[in-house]
Amino acid sequence: MIRRLARCIREYKWAAMLSPLCMVGEVAMEVTIPLVMADLYDYGVCMQDMNIVITRAIQLVLCAIASLLFGVASATFAAKAATGFAKNLRHDMFYRVQKFSFSNIDKFSSSSIVTRLTSDVANLQMTFQMMIRMTIRCTMMLVLALTMALQLSTKLSTIYLQVMPVLILALVCLTPMVFKIFDRGFKMMDGMNNVVQENVHGIRVVKSFVREKKETDKFTAISAALAKNFSKAEKILSLNSPIMMMCVYACMLSISWVGAQMVVASGNNPDMGLTTGQLSSMFTYTTQILMGLMNMSMVFVMMIMSRTPLRRCYEILTEEPDLNSPENAVTEVADGSIDFENVSFRYSATAKHRALKEVDLHISSGATVGILGSTGSSKSTLVQLIPRLYDVSEGTLKVGGVDVKDYDLEVLRDNVAMVLQKNVLFSGTIKENLRWGNPDATDEELIAACKLACAHDFIDSFPDKYDTYIEQGGTNVSGGQKQRLCIARALLKKPKILILDDSTSAVDTRTDALIRQAFAQEIPGTTKLIIAQRVSSVQDADMIIVLDNGQVVAQGNHEQLLQTCSIYQEVFHSQQKGGDE
Repeated sequence: MIRRLARCIREYKWAAMLSPLCMVGEVAMEVTIPLVMADLYDYGVCMQDMNIVITRAIQLVLCAIASLLFGVASATFAAKAATGFAKNLRHDMFYRVQKFSFSNIDKFSSSSIVTRLTSDVANLQMTFQMMIRMTIRCTMMLVLALTMALQLSTKLSTIYLQVMPVLILALVCLTPMVFKIFDRGFKMMDGMNNVVQENVHGIRVVKSFVREKKETDKFTAISAALAKNFSKAEKILSLNSPIMMMCVYACMLSISWVGAQMVVASGNNPDMGLTTGQLSSMFTYTTQILMGLMNMSMVFVMMIMSRTPLRRCYEILTEEPDLNSPENAVTEVADGSIDFENVSFRYSATAKHRALKEVDLHISSGATVGILGSTGSSKSTLVQLIPRLYDVSEGTLKVGGVDVKDYDLEVLRDNVAMVLQKNVLFSGTIKENLRWGNPDATDEELIAACKLACAHDFIDSFPDKYDTYIEQGGTNVSGGQKQRLCIARALLKKPKILILDDSTSAVDTRTDALIRQAFAQEIPGTTKLIIAQRVSSVQDADMIIVLDNGQVVAQGNHEQLLQTCSIYQEVFHSQQKGGDE
């Protein structure tokens, strides 16, 4: 897991290596300073030798400056490496998400993916920065300071060795207790983000039903639960601090007591015991060693907290897309013919219920096909199999006489334009949104596609016309306008197959008829699949397919179905009755 994420360092590996090297230099200077201070006091101040005082003072200044420069360099390299690592990690995760099929995306909620790309990566960035700085600093401080302390007094240094097992035992006991709490907390954070996303996305519905208080209460409840969960973990980890401080003060008292006795016993003779300057240095090394342990415990806590984000990011990076282009893939779609041969489909391998059951259909290239059925009859599922948004579970689906699994995915989807049931526009101008269909489309091609989709007139009425800015989600245009823009965007692909998944439900019947008439006249060679709720939208189609509970129960033209299909008759007469009334 760590090895996989370490690949994201890439071009920042030199900064990641230079940071700990500079940190070693900083620590080396810091542990040298107490020795220089001891000499300054013992041989300079006590013996009143100004030459030694001046020499040691210059050495102290140089050590301090060197430590400062090493520290600044280490921090700079660490910041560059950590931010670069986070940038690459976000890039790799986002790239992987773009490769996901619908079934892959179904495994992760959108709020969870957003949390992983933001909060989880930020946690890993902070942990990585602490690892290449603080971990090296703490380790080197412990090793070098303990080595220096042993050189000064082996007897006093044994005090550290008695205290360190207490600190290690405390960490070992506290760590397992918080793992599950943090795992649960990050899942709750996904839930909180989902509440926020739903509320912001549906704010108009919330306000129209005056549900602000309920939504606020829902957010407050999950936020409070999240705070309670993390507080529980922090309370357990906070026990580490008083244990650490207890050990620090115990060491200071022990060294003060034993060290003072050694100084008195030596008669201030360095050859017989411990000098005053050396005792002062021991106090400094005590602080450095124990503060190093304390900082190491903080790093350890950060690593505990980052364990869950690490796993969550790893899940995204290692999730293999279900749909891939085969080797020696077909790179050309011959025509728009579509053949379903005994096709069945399940949304997951473990699902007992089949969304589609033994579908057999032949649709000729250039034909106009209507698809009718009640809600939940799998109309959208049927057409989503054509561009391989999902793969069939059983049977074979062919486009242009070739199994869709044999096509290059990009080629197949470039030849199948689909206007989804939920129309999506992105923030940007109308031109920018339309050019999602064809980035190289000229202004004349944009206008032609919009005229075909009956969108040109309302666009032309805007002050900025095709440069009109569309707000996120297309909130500043009506539902019918949004649908027509999405149809124009699909037409710019010049596809061999055009799928309209209930994409004219928000336009009036006259405009709907004009769009269908334009399709018949202007793109006769394109196979058109029209999912609709209104019989009038499909009654002129070459073939109408009636779905019920995932099965094709009837197919034929309007007149044939009026004679043979009870479901079609019921829908037709109910709509005719409503029209008469």
